[in-house]
Amino acid sequence: MDKIRVAIAGIGNCASSLIQGIEYYRTGNTSQWTGLMHESIGGWHASDIEIVAAFDIDQRKVGHSLEDAVFAAPNCARVFQPVLPAGGVTVHMGPVLDGVAGHMGDYPEDEAFRPADEAPVDVTAALRSAGADVLICYLPVGSEQAVRHYARACLDAGVALVNCVPVFLASDVEWGERFRAAGLPIIGDDIKSQVGATIVHRTLCRLFADRGVKLDRTYQLNTGGNTDFLNMLERARLRSKKRSKTESVQSQLDERLDSHDIHIGPSDYVPWQDDNKIAFIRMEGRGFGDVPLDLELRLSVQDSPNSAGVVIDAVRCAKLGLVLGLAGPLEAPSAYYMKSPPRQMRDDAALRELTSFIESGGLSPTRARNSGMGGGVGGSSRQAGSDRQTSNQDYS
Repeated sequence: MDKIRVAIAGIGNCASSLIQGIEYYRTGNTSQWTGLMHESIGGWHASDIEIVAAFDIDQRKVGHSLEDAVFAAPNCARVFQPVLPAGGVTVHMGPVLDGVAGHMGDYPEDEAFRPADEAPVDVTAALRSAGADVLICYLPVGSEQAVRHYARACLDAGVALVNCVPVFLASDVEWGERFRAAGLPIIGDDIKSQVGATIVHRTLCRLFADRGVKLDRTYQLNTGGNTDFLNMLERARLRSKKRSKTESVQSQLDERLDSHDIHIGPSDYVPWQDDNKIAFIRMEGRGFGDVPLDLELRLSVQDSPNSAGVVIDAVRCAKLGLVLGLAGPLEAPSAYYMKSPPRQMRDDAALRELTSFIESGGLSPTRARNSGMGGGVGGSSRQAGSDRQTSNQDYS
């Protein structure tokens, strides 16, 4: 079976964990595929992913081999696969645009980005030259212009997109139609981690509702020490992230909470935490007889491997969509793997649809019933987009 030829925009901690993981599973370092949701998707294993192009803007990565760049500062992801093979991929200079927060220069070099003084490569030409099938977008939160630049390059080069950041493309009707018109699949937006704060919070919200408990108020606070958290100290860049995380949780409630009663978002940058993300979740509700109950949870994870365990599935689903000729947002993978999909579902329902998507070769049961076609944006997706736009909560 052919390899899945993947390009990556943003060689940060998440890319480091993913690339380490591909080699980790290729060399058989675990006997029972520990850490993978699916050993095989469409016949592709984790080891069938081949990185063929890479883009970054940091002077310690641009022009360097990919196997060296993933371990270069300011990356601080845990190293679980220290030896990587030489893959012949040199990191290209990407377009900076709005990809670097203004305060990065105020922080030490080993913590922050240092843009290279080079002209950016033609991303479309680089994708074509590499023969990429799928682009993974790992750009920093708030990089609206830069993410859309890479999305346009995918459309021009004929490359599928896995959008791991909260710039709304798959969940935007216009962008979804652009990928549909180009005959390309897109999975997005904003990756859920394997066992991260968002999916845990969503699950607990459903537990309250299913057990008859009225949720009155909740918060989710997150701290970390990687460049993601440093980047989000600039509040203007944070709005899309807060919106994505908050709406992901609100979507699981039978009755939306007032904006006063729900607070979700990154809390602070703690340098010594490195890639360790710590989430604090509190939920206050009322059960039988209106008697109050409180739930508090602390979750500590290595942020980037937690993300990579989902991306390694999403890439294979995107390739499956390509092979089957599916175009536009892939609803089932987006709903299960992403915080802001075109159509929000309960996670158990999303898993059922994803399983059907994989086992039936990309044809979700919903799409099969409605149109006999798989993978695109249906009427419900357009409605979901409208619902997103009508939310009047201020995420600034």
